[in-house]
Amino acid sequence: MIVFPRCKINLGLSITAKRADGYHELKTVFYPVALEDILEIISTNDALNEIQFSNSGLAVPGDQTQNLCVKAYHLLKKDFPTLPAVKMHLHKNIPMGAGLGGGSSDGTAVIKLLNQQFNLGLNNHQLVDYASTLGSDCAFFVYENACHATGRGEILQTSNCDLSNYQIVLIHPGIHISTAWAFSQLTPQNKSKSIAEIVAGPITNWKAELINDFEAPIISANPTIGEIKQMLYQQGAIYASMTGSGSSIFGLFPKHQLLNKQMFGDQFRVDII
Repeated sequence: MIVFPRCKINLGLSITAKRADGYHELKTVFYPVALEDILEIISTNDALNEIQFSNSGLAVPGDQTQNLCVKAYHLLKKDFPTLPAVKMHLHKNIPMGAGLGGGSSDGTAVIKLLNQQFNLGLNNHQLVDYASTLGSDCAFFVYENACHATGRGEILQTSNCDLSNYQIVLIHPGIHISTAWAFSQLTPQNKSKSIAEIVAGPITNWKAELINDFEAPIISANPTIGEIKQMLYQQGAIYASMTGSGSSIFGLFPKHQLLNKQMFGDQFRVDII
């Protein structure tokens, strides 16, 4: 069975408090974007190998046992010991370490696909519980609808935000941002106007009001990211922002505007959705 895990962008991102467990309280709106990986899972009769994982496309660095897809399989196998051995192949298209949640989306897709393919009978609430164990933003990908997120990202409420009348330009500058470093640059604080309230208002107001707290320190350390954001505005974006803790930048453009990748240069990866 094959599925196509999508990525996400953050519409605003506020860090409001440091938690006793080491995580941070945040507020954001997750919005799904149709930039996709490809995931295939088939059952096998290999008694010696519970999971055979392979990948293609973009290189996936690191220890394979730490890959969220592999972790997702073992997470379910612990509670469902009759889960058969599988071959799993991931074709990676979503840039990694880019603030797009691609790894989280892939891991959650494994949970959903195993549940469906092998009739585990898990409902959405149970899927969210498993996904939240994998990572803070994994729960969002159970639903893949716009959601206002709080807590560490796992407390979700459906948002009416609809960007279907806009084109999304994603630019990945190939800059790696350490998440730990990014968090260390922030002083958590509450805002006078909530992200949910801002996102519910006119998009024309977002430029002045909708802020990703990570942007200022990251752009200060990596001016190229700020230059990309300004270029998006110069090309006609109604709103532009960094997503997550970086380093990808997105711009929202009117649906009728003719766009091509050459408008944004050829030194960075550009996706128009």
